[in-house]
Parts: sequence; structure tokens; C-alpha cells
Amino acid sequence: MASNDRPVPDPKKKIPPSLPPGQSRALIIYALMMLAMLWIWQEAFKQVLVRTIPYSEFKSDLRQGEVMECTVRDDEIQGKIQPKAVPELAKPPEGTPPAADQKEQKDKAATPVKAATPATPAPKEEKGQKAKEEPKAKSAAPATPTAPQDFLFRTVRIEDPDLVKDLEKAGANFSGQRPSVLSQFLWSWLIPIGVMFFLWRLLSRRMTGMGQSVLNFGSSKARLVAEKDTEVTFNDVAGCDEAKRELEEVVSFLKDPKRYEALGAKIPKGVLLVGPPGTGKTLLARAVAGEAKTPFFSISGSEFVEMFVGVGAARVRDLFEKAKAQAPCIVFIDELDSIGRQRGVHMGMVNDEREQTLNQMLAGMDGFEANVGVVVLAATNRPEVLDRALLRPGRFDRQIVVDAPDREGRLAILKLHQRGKRVAEDTDLGPIAQETPGFSGADLANLLNEAALLAARRDAKAITQSDLQEAFERVIAGPERRSRRLSENDKRLVAFHEVGHALVAAYSGHADVVQKITIVPRGHAALGYTLQLPENDQYLRSRAELLDKIKGLLGGRASEEIVFSEITTGAENDLEHATAIARQMVCVFGMGESVGLVHCAQKRAQFLPDAMDDGGWQRDCSEDTARKIDEEVKKILGESYEAAKKILREHRDKLDLIATELLKKETLDAKEFKNLVALPS
Repeated sequence: MASNDRPVPDPKKKIPPSLPPGQSRALIIYALMMLAMLWIWQEAFKQVLVRTIPYSEFKSDLRQGEVMECTVRDDEIQGKIQPKAVPELAKPPEGTPPAADQKEQKDKAATPVKAATPATPAPKEEKGQKAKEEPKAKSAAPATPTAPQDFLFRTVRIEDPDLVKDLEKAGANFSGQRPSVLSQFLWSWLIPIGVMFFLWRLLSRRMTGMGQSVLNFGSSKARLVAEKDTEVTFNDVAGCDEAKRELEEVVSFLKDPKRYEALGAKIPKGVLLVGPPGTGKTLLARAVAGEAKTPFFSISGSEFVEMFVGVGAARVRDLFEKAKAQAPCIVFIDELDSIGRQRGVHMGMVNDEREQTLNQMLAGMDGFEANVGVVVLAATNRPEVLDRALLRPGRFDRQIVVDAPDREGRLAILKLHQRGKRVAEDTDLGPIAQETPGFSGADLANLLNEAALLAARRDAKAITQSDLQEAFERVIAGPERRSRRLSENDKRLVAFHEVGHALVAAYSGHADVVQKITIVPRGHAALGYTLQLPENDQYLRSRAELLDKIKGLLGGRASEEIVFSEITTGAENDLEHATAIARQMVCVFGMGESVGLVHCAQKRAQFLPDAMDDGGWQRDCSEDTARKIDEEVKKILGESYEAAKKILREHRDKLDLIATELLKKETLDAKEFKNLVALPS
């Protein structure tokens, strides 16, 4: 019986890949185009350098002696022809009538005319003058020969037995030559084919690149930073000493892993940097790579996700394969929350793709295959939305908080960013560090850059203290807008409004210190502002401090009502902040009387408080409790407003005095304000 079993192909034998139909068709078209261009090349070469003439014309030129030299080959004759000069006809001199006019004049002279008067003979001088002009006119325009240019010719040789005799008779230099196969092959075939091959390689690379761009969606887009390019170290990072100490252990492990492996310790697989934007999380990751002298892969979390299903997971696999090949190395993933969100929250194709990417990352960080020598650093400012499986030990073993720096940290950051800038010797960065609580490293770098721009604007040689102070005010309140002209009534109203803030804060026991009062418009909507700053960094606030803060915010509205018996829209921002503080006192801090110790709100964004329209808080209580909260907030605001009005009524004289002085100077600093407040009533 015949067997129906098909032969099994040998798996070791490589089968050449077949070209797809579209690519094979393109190659055929390209081959035809190459032949056409080759033919055009040869024809153009012949037409440009050598003129092809018929054999009869060659014989005619040979008889006239114009063929100077030629080379006789088996199939053609090549040489050089120098045409003889052809004399041009002489042009008649100026004033000489044409031939037709001369003939007409001769006919008129031959015809007899009856003379009405006796003929008068011409003067002798005229006859002699004509006789002199005739030979002059004849010799004025002799024939000038023109010398045509010689040219190279080619003609097809015809069987002609008398060719050698004719060449000898014409006196032309002639010789015979065998055809050079090498030169003919070189110029006619090799060079054109080489040009075509070069063009084909160029086009094939373009086509291959286009094909690979479609097939390489799954390749990782991580940028590999070489060891020599990672020039950032821990000396370039300031204001986060605790975070640096945590990361120094990772650096030590990458430098000398045997010291830890001898005790059975394992390198942390993942380190998560969390904190507000601009605090230096990315800079810390680069500093770790620079200290460890290892390769550094950098990628953003959003670069994993594409519109095609499965691309994100493929890129994660490719990233870990590249990292294993470069081990020991560091993989830095910025904005981890874009792919590490909690699974099962939303439905849809986009969410499925994100979940597949996250699942592959979970398997890559802690799966069956160990990632020896690969440390994953990630940064995010939304740790509350990350999946719990991503944050467990074994994947991200450590979570390092990179928060806003304290006063000493801000001073160190300012000194760090002072490098490369020309600063005056008497400039003191201490007051700027004192006045900038809550500023991140990026904010402080921007402040110094603004100071440098201000100094350059006034053509100064160095950055002064006034430049730093003006840059600080530009950052927190915006640039001055002196072009915004206010009426005298509006200026007076703004002055009493700002002085109301300052006076209530000055006579409150727990309010921040007033640093500056101004009625110069700044930014988008501020017609004036009162700058209050704490003496030290505060991490806790008492109930009395919060109530004094609310009273200070409502002091501007209270001053308008006392002085003008009218209120304006200028207190909009003050009311917004005062209401937010009062609501947090009741809902979050348990400082309300009716609600008590119940926590009635959840914070949605830990490091992004302004991410939501409601400040990042979500209500977590019943409708009855919410009604009590509203009543409690209203009570706190009302009592604080009455307390502010009481302070202003008791010090009405100082309110008028300081407002009058502010209208004169437009700006009062802390020293001037204290002197005016200390004056007796």
C-alpha cells in the first residue's frame, strides 16, 4: 500500500523566506526601470561627447581635407573634424544705396530728359571728392572669414576598399585600434550598473525600514543612557537627604554585590519614588545611575500603551530582555501610574490593553525568571491609584517619599542652582529660603532663573538681592501690571482691603507674619495682595491658628464694609480659601462641634491636591451629616467675620493711617508696617 504520510521537514534546515507578492512585484518594476535608465545613460553619453555623422558626410569632409585625425576600428571610425573657414559677404558701407536703388539710378541717368534750363556743370571739387570716396568705399568692408569650432565625430564603418587611399590623399593622421573590452565594459556596463545597485540599496533600506516600523511596534522605546553620559551624581541633588540615604544602599549593592550576597541579602527589585511634581524624582534616578556607573534605561509609562492590542506587553518583555543583556543596570519608568492603575476599575479595550501591560510588568519584575542585576526605579505622584500587586514586597520593595524640602534643604537647593550664575557678593539666600515654604526644587530653580532674567533686563553685571525678591514675587503672584490703570476710588478701596488683611493678622495671636502690602496689580486678577509667611516651617496647625487664618482672609471684606458700608467682588479668592479651611476643620480634622470626631471626607490625590475641582476631597457621609457640616462651616465663617470686624473697629485710626500711607507709596514692607502699627492711637 502507498503511504499517505508526508515527509517531515528537517527543523535544522533553514528554509529561505519567500518574498511577499507586493515586494516581488516591486523588484520586477525596479529591474525594468534599471534597464531603461541604463539605456538612457548610454545614449545620453554618446550624444553629449561625440557627434554621430553618416558615412557619406565623413567621406565629403575627407575630400575637403577637414578630417584632421581618426581612429579606424572594426565597426566604427572615430576622430576629429576641423571645418574650414567660410568667408562672409562684405556689407555695403553706410550711406550706400542698395543694389536695386543703384540700378534704378543708372536707368534714370540713361533716359534723355529735356532740359528746361541750361545744364550747369558740377564743380570740380565734388568730382574729385567722389573719385576719392569710390575706392575708399570699395576697400571699407573686405570679406572676413569665420573659424568654426572643431568637434569629435563617430560614424559606422562601411566596407570601403579605398578608405586608406582616401585618407593618405587627404593627409589625415589615422591609425587602427582594436576594441578595449575592459574599458568598454567599464563605461558601458559596470559603472551604470554600480549606480543602479547603489540606488537599489538605498530604496531597499527605505522599504525595509518601513516594513520594520510596522513590525517593530512591540520593541521597547526605552532610551539607553551610556555610562559616560550619566554625569549626574548625588552631589547634584540637594534637599532630599533621607531619599539619598535610602538609594545609597542600592548604589552600594550595584557596585559591590558580593558583600551583600555573602550574607544572603538580595538586591531590591524595585524602588518607587513618590512625591509632588518638581521635587527631583527623575534627578534622583539619574544620580543613582551616575553613582553606580551602570547603564540606565529611561522610559515613560505612557510609551508602553498603543492603539494595538498586545503592544504594551510586548514592549515590557523587550525592555526586560534588553535590561538583562546590559545587567547590572537600572530601568527607570517615569509616570508609572499611566500603566500601573488598579485593575478592574474601568471597562473597555483601552483598559484591557493597560491591564495586559501591567500583568506583563508584574511577571517581569517577579516571575519565574529572575532579573539578576536589574533594578527598576519608578516615579509617580499618584501612588493611591497604583495596583496593590505592584506595590507588594518582591516587586517594589521600597517606597521613598521625595517631599518638598525644608528650610535647610531649600537653602542647599538655591546654592546648588546658584552655580554658573553671577551673583553679587552681598546677596543672601537665607531670606529667600525662609520665604519659600512649600517650594519644590523646580520652583526654586525657576526663581533663580527669573532673577537672572531680571538682572539681564536692566543690564546688570550680577544678580542682586532685589532681583531675588522681585523674582520671588513674580513666581507667587505674577509680574507687575502697572499698565492697568485704576481710578482713585478703586485704588482707595483696594488699599483699605489689603490693610484690613494685614491689621487683622497683626492683632491675631497665631497668624503668620505680614511681610509686604502692595496695591500694584499683579498677575491675571490680583489688584493688590498682602504677603504673609510663617517664621518657621510648620507641619502641624492648631485650631486657633486655623481660625486666625480664616479671620485674616475675611479681614479685607470686613474692612470694605466698615469703611465704605459696601462690599465688592474683590473678596472672591479670600472666601474660597476661607471656606476650604473651615470645611477641612469640620470634615477632616474633627474640629467641629456638631459633627464631632467623624472623618467625613476622603482625599483622592495625595500629592496632587488641585487635581480635582473640589480640591481633591470626596464626601463620605450621609445627607444629614452633610447638612450639619454646612451649618458648622457657616457658623465658623460667621464668627470669624465678626471677630475681624471687631478688630478693625477697635483700630480704625491705624486702618486709616496705614491705608493713607499705602496710597502714597503703593508698597509697604514688613519694617514700615510694624512701625505704623506700633504708633500710639
